[in-house]
Amino acid sequence: MSVSALSLTRALGSVSGPLQVVSLLSLVLLLLKAVQFYLRRQWLLKVFHQFPSPPSHWLCGHSLKRSKENELQELLKRVEKFPCAYPRWMWGDNVYLIVYDPDYMKVVLGRSDPKSNDVCRFLAPWIGTGLLLLEGETWFQHRRMLTPAFHHDILKPYLGLMADSVRGMLDKWEEFISQDSSLEILGDISLMTLDTIMKCAFSHQGSVRNDRLTPEGRWNHQACQLAHQYTDAVIKERKAHLQKEGELEKVRSRRHLDFLDILLFARMENGSSLSDEDLRAEVDTFMFGGHDTTASGISWILYALASHPEHQQRCREEILSLLGDGASITWDHLDQMPYTTMCIKEALRLYPPVPAISRELSKPITFPDGRSLPAGIKVALSIYGLHHNPKVWPNPEVFDPSRFALGSNQHSHAFLPFSGGSRNCIGKRFAMNELKVALALTLLRFELSPDPSRVPCLIPEIILKPKNGIHLHLKSLT
Repeated sequence: MSVSALSLTRALGSVSGPLQVVSLLSLVLLLLKAVQFYLRRQWLLKVFHQFPSPPSHWLCGHSLKRSKENELQELLKRVEKFPCAYPRWMWGDNVYLIVYDPDYMKVVLGRSDPKSNDVCRFLAPWIGTGLLLLEGETWFQHRRMLTPAFHHDILKPYLGLMADSVRGMLDKWEEFISQDSSLEILGDISLMTLDTIMKCAFSHQGSVRNDRLTPEGRWNHQACQLAHQYTDAVIKERKAHLQKEGELEKVRSRRHLDFLDILLFARMENGSSLSDEDLRAEVDTFMFGGHDTTASGISWILYALASHPEHQQRCREEILSLLGDGASITWDHLDQMPYTTMCIKEALRLYPPVPAISRELSKPITFPDGRSLPAGIKVALSIYGLHHNPKVWPNPEVFDPSRFALGSNQHSHAFLPFSGGSRNCIGKRFAMNELKVALALTLLRFELSPDPSRVPCLIPEIILKPKNGIHLHLKSLT
């Protein structure tokens, strides 16, 4: 053997020792992980033995048969087959108990379990750690601080801002309908609700730029960053303005306060320590969450009434008798449209803007039927499944506004478009006001009908949205 070959052999020998050690350690760690996974899965199987479910793969769970297009149809099959709840296996040992029974809902929402980490990791980069994602005492302090922002005296002046934004959108639709084709409404409605939120949160003047959203009304990453920068700039400017002598009382005496004013005053008056980051998180939560869910709600309500012209016409007659030409809509009008309100609620039942919410059990739980779960288990409250549960709502796929007639007997947790319990949606009054304003002004100007060639395909993301948009034919009534 040559000297060079001998040297190479010795070098390889000196390296192979550490490599063998690393390989052995890697194998041991892999075996430990495999044992850990096996034990965890066996424990979970024992935990969920009380809850039957469809057959699942040991590694892929139910994910092999999952597709966004038919996910809700599969859910409804399981709602009928498995009483109250069933475990849905994702990948490996990741499993959720899917709940769609009102008694189960009441028990879970009556507790203070945190949201699951899966949801928090997804939402935090978009909205920060605001009221939606906070937990414990910090959540309670922020909730108490934000509650005055949704008092009716604060919300009243917002109606004019909402109406202006809606009319701007309807003017655009008037120009479009001469093209004699169906219109995809979700994108325009998303811009309109964002415009409203910007006005109510920041007293923003002007229209929202079209490039902030994708055509389907979704935020993209770049638009999100621009919005964060805008929020930071407004907070900095507003704080500097309020620190000037005499400006505080001038702002207080304004005709109305916007959402950011409320937060800034709450900080000054009660000595709370909201940082600029906390302020941005709360404003962004209000802006992103409020505009997206409301846009979904309005879009699906218009689609539901377009698909049921007899109910659409009855709503229109009620609104005409109340508003006439629709020159103005006031706070008092909102409580004087009972049939329209029933139709809104029925559309929200069929198409809940937030189809599911999640919790991670912080302590054991026992359900009314005696079945129980230990701490650490993730629970998904399927609002869509609840609203379509035939044991809760007879003939659930039928659009029937009379379900919400005065005096109708409903379970307290049978209808949860704004969630329930102490963590229900703080902005539900704001949202309902905007739904009513948008629907009333739209029905005064247009007759709506669906496009049979473009039936929406429901996709259950964080917000219930259509894969292919919501397309309607519009006929001007003016």
